Parts: sequence; structure tokens; C-alpha cells
Amino acid sequence: MNKTSPFPPFLQSLAARFQPPAWVVDETQQKLVLFLNHVLMQEKEAQDRLVRKMGSVVHIRWGVFALDLLITPAGLVDRASPASKPDLLLAIAAETPAVVMQSVLAGKAPPVKIEGDVQLAAELGWLADNLRWDAEEDLARLIGDAPAHTLASAARQALTGLRQFLAQAPGAAAAVTVPRKTTS
Repeated sequence: MNKTSPFPPFLQSLAARFQPPAWVVDETQQKLVLFLNHVLMQEKEAQDRLVRKMGSVVHIRWGVFALDLLITPAGLVDRASPASKPDLLLAIAAETPAVVMQSVLAGKAPPVKIEGDVQLAAELGWLADNLRWDAEEDLARLIGDAPAHTLASAARQALTGLRQFLAQAPGAAAAVTVPRKTTS
């Protein structure tokens, strides 16, 4: 895999030392939980699958960023208390955001290390494969069906162009073909 960064060394070291304030981390995590619940509420099957694992804690880590999610009795997620023992660890193995974005834009999951409850991992795998945010539907509630459809079509075309561009970028093939690592 090409691990060279397109950024100068001083920017790399600055980014490595960057720690957002605690309130930014807290607010970002809370907004992520709200977004995840919004998407989960659009699919009853997703909630039903999570209800079977209620009370489980999932620890998600990427570099210095971490989030502990508790599965609620409603089949949604909430932030778990810091003292909770995780049932499942999901660690994103890609070091740089560029590798993660290339994987996602190529329609593949970023490389993830998985440890813990195999059944919970299987349920989350099903969610990752089958659950999608219907941004067009949410946008239609704000601006109407026709404008939402037009904007969504334009966004899909832009995304297709971005995928094609990234597929031609140096090192892109290595970045988007990294297999998902699993450990139980």
C-alpha cells in the first residue's frame, strides 16, 4: 500500500498533534449518535436486529478518536458510560483519512480489526451491508420532491466522477483493495 502522504512533513506532524477540545469531541459524538438513530429509525429490520443485542457495548476506535455505543432496548444506540466494558471492538486500521475515503468512495469498507462478540459483529455487518441513509427523502421534506431529486442526481453524478478520479490517483488501487481483517 502506498503510505506516502501528499502533504508536507510539517503539516503531517501538525495534524498528528492536533487534539480537538473536549467539548468539540463531545458534541461531534452526540451528533453522530443522533444521525445513526435517524438512519436506524428508517429501517424497522435494523432496529429489530439490534434489539436482540440490547445492552451490548461497541467500542469504535480510529487512531486517537474513540466512541462507545450502547445498544438500547428500542434497537437504537446511545453513548455508553466511560466505565462500560465493550462487548465488541471495531478498530479502523487505516491510518489516514484519505485511505478511508478512497475505500468508502470505491464502495468498500475500510480495513477494520474486529474483536469480541461474533454475533454482534455479524449484526453490525448486516447493518453496514444493508442500511443506507436516504438523503434524498430527508431533503425532500425540506425543499420538495422535484428539487430534492435534482440535487440528489447531481450529487450522484459528482460522486461517480470523484470515484473515477480517485481510482486513477497514484496508489489508489492499493488503498481501495485492502481486505477487511477480522479476528474473533
